[in-house]
Amino acid sequence: MNGLTIILAIVTILAVIGTLSSFKGKNIMGILFSLATLGVFGWFTIMTIVYDGYPH
Repeated sequence: MNGLTIILAIVTILAVIGTLSSFKGKNIMGILFSLATLGVFGWFTIMTIVYDGYPH
């Protein structure tokens, strides 16, 4: 499951970039969706690292 950890981490990083971009453009709907994506994928990333361990 190490590949899953890496993919989830990449999506989480892209969600952070999207959130910052939405705040910069003052896009309310973009802020809401990007924060939701960041929360869900960030949680999945953290729990995957806790459960399966850090990829080597």
